[in-house]
Amino acid sequence: MNTQSAAPYSADVIIIGSGAGGAAAAYALAKRGLRVLILEKGPELPRDGSTLDINRVVHEGEFLSRERWMGSRGERLMPEEHFNLGGKTKWYGAALLRFSPSEFDAELPYGARGWPIRHAEIEPYYAEAESMLGVKQHPCEKDLDRILNRLSRTTPAWVSAPLPLALSQNIVDNRIEATHFDGFASVSGLKGDAEVSFLATLRHMPNVEIRCDAEVTTLLPAVSARGTIDGVRLKNGDILRAQAIVLAAGALHSPRLVSRYIAASNPLLPAATNVGRNLKLHLLTALVALSPGRKTDLLRKTMLTVNEQFPHSSLQPLGFDGELIGTLIPKFIPRFIARQIGARAYGFFLQTEDGSANENRVLEITNPKSGEVTPVLDYDENRTPRASVEHRRFVRAFQLSLLKMGMPSFGQRIGLNGTAHVCGTLSAGDDSRDSVVDSRGAVFDVNGLYVADGSILPRISRVNPSLSIYAWGLRVGTLLGQQLLKPAPQFLREASVGMGV
Repeated sequence: MNTQSAAPYSADVIIIGSGAGGAAAAYALAKRGLRVLILEKGPELPRDGSTLDINRVVHEGEFLSRERWMGSRGERLMPEEHFNLGGKTKWYGAALLRFSPSEFDAELPYGARGWPIRHAEIEPYYAEAESMLGVKQHPCEKDLDRILNRLSRTTPAWVSAPLPLALSQNIVDNRIEATHFDGFASVSGLKGDAEVSFLATLRHMPNVEIRCDAEVTTLLPAVSARGTIDGVRLKNGDILRAQAIVLAAGALHSPRLVSRYIAASNPLLPAATNVGRNLKLHLLTALVALSPGRKTDLLRKTMLTVNEQFPHSSLQPLGFDGELIGTLIPKFIPRFIARQIGARAYGFFLQTEDGSANENRVLEITNPKSGEVTPVLDYDENRTPRASVEHRRFVRAFQLSLLKMGMPSFGQRIGLNGTAHVCGTLSAGDDSRDSVVDSRGAVFDVNGLYVADGSILPRISRVNPSLSIYAWGLRVGTLLGQQLLKPAPQFLREASVGMGV
């Protein structure tokens, strides 16, 4: 790797983004002694309790991105993105599951691409991420236990198992946190996330710097080496350089930075035609099941349920209490009635693996007159018809089983604004003709540029992808650290012992 530049390096490695992949890669690099600079577009979240406030988080959307997008038919979108230290992991529902070995294989009839690595190659990083995040199982509470037992008796094809969660065992002693972890940011550190579990261990290390409110707008080519990226330009005009740049801005944002670089510096890059393509997101339905009795469970989201008639789908309870479930009830119903319904309801989150379609993509268009740049989500689930058909059948089957139990239900599809679990826009593979990133996380035919976020996922599986993104980030950071061949100094070896690594 070229290590020369006309400008001094700000760090050995610059990481763009502080979510799951970025934080994990930073941890793996920093513990080897490399100088790491983490650039986060957003601020650090407040710890005043506002991130647990239903009105501010749900109704006002105070902590959501306001970036405006366009859909494939010209419609206006505002994806539910979060720009803050720790990224979306501060807000997610803490469900951390491994992909199965078969989900690393291609399944071409379904439209599922294969990984360039085998499950065994990422398994050690799964284990490391689970340890860092404090992943554990929590007891199934009485209301959910009653529902799932009746479900399996009514329709034996439904099988449930404990859901691995990055939640402290003590969270049940804090009612506010216990009923507001799914979609809310913890104030007390009771939820494992990129900041609490990874960045907090790096904050006081002399070889790590974290900058918030530092938006990267441009990837910069090296002055003295063609085909090499060694710098970034920030929105405020600052230029920073390093031996390697790790993209971890997320699947909606990382490909836009790569596209800008290609347009300005390297239009003949072999992988250029694949950048932003193969966009995937789970097909999602939020479902509310009604019953006569009040529900008193706190966590709720403690079990995963599958049905092998639908091999690409799974469901889990929403970690929503009655007040939150009330927000899912149609607006034409008076709110006091919605609250009463919510108190007697249980919420579920049904998801189906999306296939890969080259036409589903992220791009930017520029107005030739004003110069205004608009990001575009060119996505249509009908381009992956098998996934769409399975999801509809899956939802109907679960609703029918609930109805047999005396629990009528209604569902709401999560559309593009939700952008839950979006991935695939810089897909990893073996060949630049149909992929962007290789098995090490390096962008094909570009020196110095690596990707550690969910944009690399060739397929999204039937379960939440967060743990796989953490594991991939650890693997990218480990392999890049070995490549840069810098031994850890004494102070870091001592720090590593204290960190248990």
